[in-house]
Amino acid sequence: MYIQQLLSEARVVRALSAGSKAQLLESLGRLVQADAERLDSDAVLAALAAREQLGSTGLGDGVALPHGRLPGLTRPIGAFATLDHPLEYEAIDHKPVTMAFVLLVPDNATDEHLRILSELASLFTNRTWRRGLLEAKDRHELYRRLTQFDDTARAHDPHSHHTRSV
Repeated sequence: MYIQQLLSEARVVRALSAGSKAQLLESLGRLVQADAERLDSDAVLAALAAREQLGSTGLGDGVALPHGRLPGLTRPIGAFATLDHPLEYEAIDHKPVTMAFVLLVPDNATDEHLRILSELASLFTNRTWRRGLLEAKDRHELYRRLTQFDDTARAHDPHSHHTRSV
């Protein structure tokens, strides 16, 4: 699956303001509904919060990947935000997050859920790509950078062996 199948430009925000992890999850829950199929706001937030209770979805390197399963959802859907300031998120590396990708999948999509999460986590290990996302000047540029993974980013990051598929 390609990242553009998960996202739309309407579900991408640059410099999102959130004062806490709970506020970030609420904002991401609203963002994922921007132009998506009809989603129940309470159910979205409950799914994200339930997963966070199992352990932080802070991957490290400034990235959070909150996710959950949602009954009634017909396909995987995502949203992405860079933050206006680093936010404490209980990440695995104990560093604050500067960006978050929220992923919701249908309730019964266990294998697909794990595959997409793995591919997203792999993408976000690319330092050059992450830096480019943070440097985007507006929503349009941020969406373009998310959905058009640049081969030059891979070439400049010797630790990266990723494609843009998710």
